[in-house]
Amino acid sequence: MPDPTLRLRPLNPDDAPAAAELSTQLGYPATADDLRPRIESLASTPDHIVLAAVLNGRLTGWIDASIERHLQDPDTVNIGGLVVDDAARGAGIGKRLCEAVEAWARSRNIPTVRVRSQIKRTDAHRFYLRDGYRHVKTSLVFEKSVL
Repeated sequence: MPDPTLRLRPLNPDDAPAAAELSTQLGYPATADDLRPRIESLASTPDHIVLAAVLNGRLTGWIDASIERHLQDPDTVNIGGLVVDDAARGAGIGKRLCEAVEAWARSRNIPTVRVRSQIKRTDAHRFYLRDGYRHVKTSLVFEKSVL
């Protein structure tokens, strides 16, 4: 049974300090000043959704997802980031955030939600498998600095 004190809502710029703390827990150090303009930008992008999980008045998680479009594949919704506060894990918050993104995908008639997870995040892998996601591919990621 979902916790009645848990509320999902759009992430907003005032959430930047707490969101930055959670981002750092996820292994992506950030400051409120880093995240505030990103939150503002993503909130105004129709192909993006960024949700906050608020438990007892405190931001305890967030999820960031977007519609991914490529010539070679049908549209998918991609979860770019999901984090739940270390102290609140196991309470169903991550599941609720994923369900909200899945509902958002359905509302746009996009049949697939995809998530990429680093090889070292075995707890996250178990979470996604328990939540009905299938392991479909293993890839390498390459990047090049251009600035």
